[in-house]
Amino acid sequence: MLTLRKSNERGYADHGWLKSFHSFSFANYFDPAHMGFGNLRVINEDRIDPGTGFGTHGHRDMEIISYVLSGNLAHQDSMGNVKGIPPGDIQRMSAGSGVQHSEFNHAKGEQTHFLQIWIEPNVKGIAPGYEQKTVPESAKRGQLALVAVPAADAQAAEYAVQIHADARMFAGLFNGAETAQLPLNSARKAYVFLVRGSLQVNGQTLQAGDAAMLQAESSLALSQGQDAEVLVFDLAA
Repeated sequence: MLTLRKSNERGYADHGWLKSFHSFSFANYFDPAHMGFGNLRVINEDRIDPGTGFGTHGHRDMEIISYVLSGNLAHQDSMGNVKGIPPGDIQRMSAGSGVQHSEFNHAKGEQTHFLQIWIEPNVKGIAPGYEQKTVPESAKRGQLALVAVPAADAQAAEYAVQIHADARMFAGLFNGAETAQLPLNSARKAYVFLVRGSLQVNGQTLQAGDAAMLQAESSLALSQGQDAEVLVFDLAA
């Protein structure tokens, strides 16, 4: 079964310096029908104005992934990490027993556009952790690159960060005749989020910001992309 959720059905918050679309209930946006999907809890599409950002705040027992689309995200945390996250990088922060961090856009005249993704961990109370990797465009062009894997499987993916969760995340770029197939375990769930462009997912057309939720499906087929960038999640049911 494939269920579509259109971009304009998401929650939206305009804080002036921050404009955010919420795929699932978050902060002041509450929708009991969209509290998450499997162990995927948050996908926020955020745009941060120049010179602004999220001040220091805390998290606990969550796997948090940042995927930057344009601009640059400045990250600083209580583990001592001071990093810049450019487009093409994927960042993972395991909040574990507790971590404080901030995220800012220090650029002048350019928004930072990124996805904030939260996945529920399968272990709690672990020591906080941080990891950041660069995923080259060539790894995603016309195929799905594995960019986040359970820690036990980390050796199988060159560009993937390790998460303490029963989930995998793929990223791909598709245009024209480029296609991809991904076998699915029908006992699990899959979530497809179209970052930009347009793309057919198992014959259904998605536009930027749309999502497809798949249950009891044995395969995923991506085709007819038009400047498409897509994220695919293999999730615990």
